[in-house]
Amino acid sequence: MFRKKIGIDLGTTTTLVYLPKKGIIINEPSVVAISLVDKKVLAVGSEAKEMIGRTPDSIVAHRPLKDGVIADYRTTESMLRYFINKALSGIKILRPEVMISVPAGITSTERRAVISATLASGAKAAYIIKQPLAAAIGAEIPIGSASGHMIVELGGGTTEIAVISLGGIVACKSVRIGGTKFDSSIMEYIKKKYSLAIGESTSELAKIKIGSALFLDNKDKMSMEIKGRDIVSGLPRILKITSDDITEALQNDIYGIVSAVKSVLYDTPPELSADVMEKGMILSGGTAQLRNLDKLFTQATGVPAYVSDQSCLCVVKGTGVALENLDSYKRSILLAK
Repeated sequence: MFRKKIGIDLGTTTTLVYLPKKGIIINEPSVVAISLVDKKVLAVGSEAKEMIGRTPDSIVAHRPLKDGVIADYRTTESMLRYFINKALSGIKILRPEVMISVPAGITSTERRAVISATLASGAKAAYIIKQPLAAAIGAEIPIGSASGHMIVELGGGTTEIAVISLGGIVACKSVRIGGTKFDSSIMEYIKKKYSLAIGESTSELAKIKIGSALFLDNKDKMSMEIKGRDIVSGLPRILKITSDDITEALQNDIYGIVSAVKSVLYDTPPELSADVMEKGMILSGGTAQLRNLDKLFTQATGVPAYVSDQSCLCVVKGTGVALENLDSYKRSILLAK
């Protein structure tokens, strides 16, 4: 019997949708714009993201997920319904089976909220897979082997660190530090140091264009102009910032992630530690693309760190592979009908 299956990486900043045999068909921001007058959803995804910071009082554009979990249930349900319907091209004859990736550290209540929202948005069955496992599968790590593999999934809301062996997680830690926290730290730093208020989009752009986890040599330093509002005068102002500003702004957040990585390495059994030392750790997720983050991890832990190919797609690709091979990965997946 024909069954429609959909894999979703429901991220704090971005939602990606995977269809078996078609691959990744949707890659849009996890943003919803809602009218406060009649509570109607006005826009979802890319269209809604363009509205952030630009809406009148009657409209609010926000992210319904915070730190990798549902912060606004009804809005998340609307967003999931939009993405599922878009994936099915409006064909509603068959209710699909949906697999969603979630942070390894979420509570049972948070997990139930994801399952409930998925079923309420039109799914016939909901499967849950932990992000580190999905990322490892997507990064083509042989998770079923009797050998230790370390994955660090750096997403928008959380960073998931796990050591995997024989298809299961041996040691893991989830910290609520990710790309959105980086953006907030940059905004706060610019405000404190230069008395300039900037928006989320400007902060994110600065992180991508000139951000680095390590301070760069003088010859490699980068700079860019940013626009914002002067806190003292209240007038618009243009400011030139350098890569050092971004690096300094992110120090505390990066230290938090490094501490979590060290904690997982400390909890890893000796035999698996030897495997991890030999193979190194794999970095996945959009935040893994921050310049020199792999070098910083290598310096801080002594374990070689490598950024996986197409790091921001690892989780959704792994979710899709697991969905296509449910029997092979059933030990790693939670099912809720």
